[in-house]
Amino acid sequence: MISPVTIRTARAFVAWTHRYLAPPAAAEFITSVQTGTGTLVGVVFVDRPTEWVFDDGGTAEVVCLATDGMPNACSALLGAAWRAARAEGYRRLIAYTRIDEPGASLRAAGFRLVPRPLTWQDRSRSP
Repeated sequence: MISPVTIRTARAFVAWTHRYLAPPAAAEFITSVQTGTGTLVGVVFVDRPTEWVFDDGGTAEVVCLATDGMPNACSALLGAAWRAARAEGYRRLIAYTRIDEPGASLRAAGFRLVPRPLTWQDRSRSP
């Protein structure tokens, strides 16, 4: 079940599930996914893009997504984040994933995967 959540609860959930990931201080909006009994199993923070080239007023960014491992929670959160972003007037929602992650949840939520952008080191080697 998708539902809103307070920032305090969401930050506590991220701190509990990801000891290496600091919870964001703020976000445009936060959405959660819960079990049928109301147990919180995941949160997603959506905010303005961190990279200035994407901060065009029509793009939002998933800045943090955390789950307790519940199957399909990531896909449900990403889908809900896109619907909420679209309802707020955003035309695009971006998210990043680690290079060693397959991105299955992103694809399941309807995201398109784009190739890894060039790093500054790659650009210095190009002709």
